[in-house]
Amino acid sequence: MSNLPNTLPEWLALIESRHAETVINMGLERVRAVKERMGLQFKCPVIMVAGTNGKGSTCAMLESILLQGGYRVGLYIKPHFLHFNERARLNGDMASDEQLVEAFNFVERARGDISLTYFEFTTLAIMHLMSQAPLDVVILEVGLGGRLDAVNVIDADVSIVTSVDIDHVDYLGGTREQIGFEKAGIFRTGKAAICSDPVPPQALIDHAVEIGADLWLMGRDFNYAGDKQQWNYGGRSQRRNSLAYPGLRGANQLLNACAALAALEALKMELPVGAQEVRTGLVMVELPGRFQVLPGRPTVIYDVAHNPHAAAALAQNVGNMGYSPYTFAVFGSMHDKDIDGVIKAMAPCVDHWCLTNLPSPRAATASELAAKVQSIEPKMGEKTANIFDDPGQAFANAMSRAGENDRIVVFGSFLTVAGVMAAKKSSLH
Repeated sequence: MSNLPNTLPEWLALIESRHAETVINMGLERVRAVKERMGLQFKCPVIMVAGTNGKGSTCAMLESILLQGGYRVGLYIKPHFLHFNERARLNGDMASDEQLVEAFNFVERARGDISLTYFEFTTLAIMHLMSQAPLDVVILEVGLGGRLDAVNVIDADVSIVTSVDIDHVDYLGGTREQIGFEKAGIFRTGKAAICSDPVPPQALIDHAVEIGADLWLMGRDFNYAGDKQQWNYGGRSQRRNSLAYPGLRGANQLLNACAALAALEALKMELPVGAQEVRTGLVMVELPGRFQVLPGRPTVIYDVAHNPHAAAALAQNVGNMGYSPYTFAVFGSMHDKDIDGVIKAMAPCVDHWCLTNLPSPRAATASELAAKVQSIEPKMGEKTANIFDDPGQAFANAMSRAGENDRIVVFGSFLTVAGVMAAKKSSLH
């Protein structure tokens, strides 16, 4: 055990190399066993957030509001763009390499001969780090599904499911009912179980009722109303009036904000938050890669939309931006996504496709993406579709062709957005 890595990059390389063949390994027995050995538990309220889309935004809003309220907040959020440390936030700041190395060492000693995937290992490490920090509240984002996700070895005080749509079909099933059941797996008996999807699957409702969770449904237990200037939240016993729109742009952000405010209403005795903290927290919230519009010209937008539901929201948001002569799309995707559905949703607002390979064995090739674009839009006319080796090259090509009134939408897999972010960063040095 003495020859454990000393640095974070060495640790990450080691954990990645151990489980090269199984990226995802469903089932919680191993994680639960290691959690018991670690004595992992939280002394403060825990909010857990699952959902097909919107979970990162909901987590970020909760963090922002609670920090404004003066609370010490831990946030576990995934995946990261440039630094692994982005996944573990303590009081709004990324955890240090030293803190993470110490947590990795702790998990390594506790696991003994139990094998853990990269995701399971890092999840336990970050949760351990947060359990040892002086925090008032911990927010945990679920990675995939809910029922069998490593985060779910913790019993949350409040669980949120933001939206239920088709994604990760190989693991979660191909219908909203199957996926709704998987996501409802984070609900707990007697605890608040919030669903902000306006049309929740019956399987999610049935599961909540069956286990005796305290189910909060959008439109029944909480809702919103608004005009161009401001909006109001109405919950079971709490109203929040004249709120500013969230700092995160986009059509679905009020649903995510409602989920956050419902969670705070459910915890109002433990974590009271005033009206001004809510207003400021919503305005100040930031989350990279969620309809993130960069300053400057041409307009550049980052969005990690990688399923049809998210792509439809992105297309709507782009449409609401007003006229641009041309829209360029830098797009890369994982193979197991509904790529046709994503391209169909975005095709009406894209003039020029810059399709890219991604550094992952799970990624679709740029040539495969180009073939799909051409089959969906057989009459391309003036439109173009070009292929590139990496996101940086695809973005550079779009920048070289775009006029200052045009726009470039970088979307798809996290790796697409991360690749462009990294390329832009290195070009500045």
